[in-house]
Amino acid sequence: MLSVVDGRWKGTILWRLTSGPMRTSELRRSIPEMTERMLIRHLQELVRDGILIRHQQNSQPPCVRYSISKYGSTLVPVLETICAWGRTHMQPPRR
Repeated sequence: MLSVVDGRWKGTILWRLTSGPMRTSELRRSIPEMTERMLIRHLQELVRDGILIRHQQNSQPPCVRYSISKYGSTLVPVLETICAWGRTHMQPPRR
């Protein structure tokens, strides 16, 4: 699982797509800390690994949407658990 969602932003991209398909520009706006170059690279890797599906409409300008594949949706419970752990442990433990 970690080899598929390695990197700082892949988990965030997947989490954003759990609410439904999004255009590249929508994803970019929803994660302002991430560069467009990094977004494109991670999207390509997630598509290559079968986690996301890339939908392209033949229109002017081209419209590309990304959604989580059936295979990728098996990662959603794992992401939910990781996010719950993060919310519980936002503050580091005192020593």
